[in-house]
Amino acid sequence: MATVRTDPRPARSRARLLEAATTLLRSGGPSAVTVDAVTRASNVALSTLYRHFPSGNDLLAAAFHALIPPAPIPPDKGSLRDRLIAALNGFSDLVAETPISLAAMSWLALGGDLEQMRWGNDKGAPESTEVRTLRERVAEQYAAPFDAIFSSADAIAALGELDRTRAVSLLLGPIVLGKLSTLPNFDYREIAEVAVDGFLSTHLKYPGVITSASSELEGA
Repeated sequence: MATVRTDPRPARSRARLLEAATTLLRSGGPSAVTVDAVTRASNVALSTLYRHFPSGNDLLAAAFHALIPPAPIPPDKGSLRDRLIAALNGFSDLVAETPISLAAMSWLALGGDLEQMRWGNDKGAPESTEVRTLRERVAEQYAAPFDAIFSSADAIAALGELDRTRAVSLLLGPIVLGKLSTLPNFDYREIAEVAVDGFLSTHLKYPGVITSASSELEGA
């Protein structure tokens, strides 16, 4: 049986374009990722770029996607409170140490339909594959850690059925505000604890009780 060989040149061209775009994004931000700059840096023809990325937005979305790190997953043991705090601290580290994540969120918010999120309703106009993939990756960054927690047996027993979009908005809101405020002395760890305690005080089925997989038992 004859071996089917594929032409490696398209894959190489796409890789060069993406490498150029990510380098420009890292050094100059989203405004630096222009079609002209990418074709010059990659030495790839404009017509070839458009075969891989139909628009400049597609190219920028692909560059963002390549640079965003995976979501930090909190520990699966410990009290519900401790795991929620760990999830918030992981997100705090993500936005503090990887500003590209926040830049991607801002870019999507300015140019896209905010309803198209992991727990939202897909009401917007059709998006390109690259932009949709980036949106899903950004949503996963904040959704995955909390999905892991809210799906656990003790969280379901303590919180019941949650509107997860609302829950995560309440938890992450103070952390994002701290980042956007640029306040030099903003204590993310302290705010994470306050945010979790406030959330639990209003969402626990039995106020004053935090169920856990370890030591925090009702009445303890």
